[in-house]
Amino acid sequence: MNRALITEAISELQRRKLRTGLTLLGMIFGVAAIVAMLAVGEGSRREALRLVAELGLNNVIIESKTIDDKRLKEIRNRSLGLSAADADAALLVVPGAQLVALKKEIKVDQLSTGNKVETGRAFAVSTSYAELSGLQTGQGRWLDEEDNASLAPVCVLGPRLAHKLFGDRNPVGERIKLNHAWLEVVGVLADRALSKSEFEGVKLGLDDERLFVPWQTGRARFRFTMLEDEVDGISLRLDGKTAPDIAARVLQNLIEQRHASADDTNLIVPMGLYRQNQQTQRIFTIVMSSIAAVSLLVGGIGIMNIMLANVLERKREIGLKRALGARKRDVIEQFLAEALVIAFSGALFGVILGAAAAYSIAALAGWSVAWAPVSLIFAVTSCVAVGLAFGVFPARQAAALDPIAALRTDG
Repeated sequence: MNRALITEAISELQRRKLRTGLTLLGMIFGVAAIVAMLAVGEGSRREALRLVAELGLNNVIIESKTIDDKRLKEIRNRSLGLSAADADAALLVVPGAQLVALKKEIKVDQLSTGNKVETGRAFAVSTSYAELSGLQTGQGRWLDEEDNASLAPVCVLGPRLAHKLFGDRNPVGERIKLNHAWLEVVGVLADRALSKSEFEGVKLGLDDERLFVPWQTGRARFRFTMLEDEVDGISLRLDGKTAPDIAARVLQNLIEQRHASADDTNLIVPMGLYRQNQQTQRIFTIVMSSIAAVSLLVGGIGIMNIMLANVLERKREIGLKRALGARKRDVIEQFLAEALVIAFSGALFGVILGAAAAYSIAALAGWSVAWAPVSLIFAVTSCVAVGLAFGVFPARQAAALDPIAALRTDG
C-alpha cells in the first residue's frame, strides 16, 4: 500500500471529521483497555516476584504457630516446639535441601543508643539467613561464622531502624543497647523498599526496621521463656531441581513425626504462593481481555458502518474511477487504506490513553505498572487487524459496484 493511497485516505476521512472521530472512539477504548490491562498485569507479575523473593522462590519455610498459653502448655506435653534439631533433620531428609537458616525473635524491652530510645524488633539468626532471604548490606558487612562461634556482641541494622537511631550518620562501628546488652553495629542492610507488608496472606519480613544478631549470641545473651520454641522459623533452600511441593510434603511429614502431630507449626511454600497469585492474575487478565475484545469489536463494527456509508455516498466517484480504468483491486485498496488509517490512529491514541489509565489505576489502587514491548506491539497489531478485517466487506462492496449504474446514481 503506497503513500499516495494513505494520503488520499487521510484527506477523505478529514472531510468527515465528526463521523471519523466517533468511529475512532471504539478502537481507542479497546486499545486503551488492552494496554492498561497488560501494563498493570506485567507490573503485578514483577511485583509478585519481588515480594516472593523475600521468602525465597526456591525455599520451603516452616514457622512456629502463635498459640495461647493454656493450649501451649498442653502441646508442650507432646512437643518441645520448633528447634535447631528440626532444621538439622530437615537438611538431611528433605530431597534437594542445600542450605538451612534459623530465626528467633528476641523480645525488645529497650533499644537505644544511650541517649535516644527507639522501637524496633530484634532477631537472632544464623549466618545463612541473609542469603536465603535475599538480604544485602548497604554499609559494613553481614554476620559471619566467627561472630557466631565467639558469641560476639555485634548486630546488623535495617536501614530505617539505622536512620531512626543515628540519623544520617554512618552507624557502622557505633554501639547500641538492646535490653541489657551493648552491641556493636557491623552492618546496615540495603533498602529493598517493598511496597507491601504481606503476600498472599503471608507477612513479609519488613527487615528495614529490624535488628539482627548472630544465632549463638542471641541464644546466649538474651532471655527466653521455658515454653517458647527454640526457633521461630526455619528456611530450607532447595537445589532448584526438586519440586517445592514434594519437598514441602516431606518436610511436613518430618515435622509431624518429630512433634507427635502437635499441630504447632505452619508450612509456607513461596513458589505455591506465587502460583496462586498468578492464577488470580490470569482470571483478572481474562476478564479484562474480554472487555477489551468487546471494545475492539464495537470499534470494528463502527469502521464497517462508516465505510459502508462512504460507499453509498461515493458511488459516482467509484463509478468514475472504474470508468477511467481503475481495477477492482484499486478500489479495494483505497477503502482498506481508509480502514487502516482509522485503525492505526485509534491504536496510537489508545496507547496514550491506556498508559494514562494504567498510571491512574496504579496511583489510586496502589498497584505497580511495568511495560513490555510485546504488550504494545500486541495492542497495536490487534487494533490494526480488527480494523482491516471489518474494512474488507465494505471495500469488496465498493469494488463490486457496476460502473455504469454507479455513474447514474444521484449520491
